[in-house]
Amino acid sequence: MIRALLLGAALALAAPAVLADAIRLKDLVEFDGVRGNDLVGYGLVVGLNGTGDGIRNSPFTAEIMTTLLERLGINVSGETFQPKNVAAVFVTAALPPFARVGGQIDVTVSAIGDAKSLLGGTLVMTPLNGADGKIYAVAQGTIIAGGVVAQGAAASVTQGVPTAGTIPAGARVEREVAFDFAGLTTVRLALRTPDFTTAGRIETAINADFGRPVAVMLDAGTVAVDIGATRMTSTAHVLGRIEDLTVDPEQRARVVVDQRSGTIVIGADVRISRVAVAQGNLTLRIEEAPQVVQPDPFSSGSTIVVPHSKASIDQAPGKGLAEVEGGATLSQVVAGLNALGVAPHDMIDILKSINAAGALHAEFLVR
Repeated sequence: MIRALLLGAALALAAPAVLADAIRLKDLVEFDGVRGNDLVGYGLVVGLNGTGDGIRNSPFTAEIMTTLLERLGINVSGETFQPKNVAAVFVTAALPPFARVGGQIDVTVSAIGDAKSLLGGTLVMTPLNGADGKIYAVAQGTIIAGGVVAQGAAASVTQGVPTAGTIPAGARVEREVAFDFAGLTTVRLALRTPDFTTAGRIETAINADFGRPVAVMLDAGTVAVDIGATRMTSTAHVLGRIEDLTVDPEQRARVVVDQRSGTIVIGADVRISRVAVAQGNLTLRIEEAPQVVQPDPFSSGSTIVVPHSKASIDQAPGKGLAEVEGGATLSQVVAGLNALGVAPHDMIDILKSINAAGALHAEFLVR
């Protein structure tokens, strides 16, 4: 009976780690050719309630306003004007894949001058250019700002970021990105987190679904799918079939700590070798209590200050050496570290020390 129990315990420790939950392929990879494009433009926001750019500090605002008015047939050459309800802005957007002419996309508007708020402003027609310098969309509309400013003569308060906002469906697509997606003979799947094991599982899942070899792993971050070998109508049909296949991704063991907030994230595959850890705090106190000594009456002496210091060192009571067992599972690692009974910031120092001792078998990331 005892021999059987020992054999069962040995098999439990030798068993491989439990795989992560199955994830859809569309959440693990990027499909070759299915990507967005960044757009940017330079425009003018009008209709602000006195919170716009100062023309003296932002001369580019006057230039774009003059250009816009002259384009509308209004000659302002030689005129001096200092409006407070306009602001120069950058307009950014992402052109989604397969966007067609006439479609609408969201845009983000950000002030570049000394405007105090874009709340209630309206973006005037602004062309949005791609990396090739061509215009792919035109933006216009009322800005939804994400903050508010209130100020008086001697105080002010700001909540959120009032100098940036969005325009939902604020740009209309005017040009399509030329790409012959249907003509692809091979589609590459790019893993967001390259890993040989995960790439191999993706290859196996796709080939098992089609019942024949149609996918091949090229490297840790790429799996190629032969469209012709799938015997399907088009590339779109192939991706529509494989993007919902589920795969158990494999991830590297990581410990991520944020020293500013004291946040600690430990991955499921993290292992710690058997170690003993002692942790305690030393507090050094120095108290100054100077004493004033007065001379005797009618003497020729003078008042002096005699220094009087008291120093002490206190050590917080600890638990001595706490043994952290070699962790076979995440719960055992957490239980071993919690046995030390320390605060999160102290736990970060302990993890650093364990890693320096070579007992932490994981990638240790400090942010």
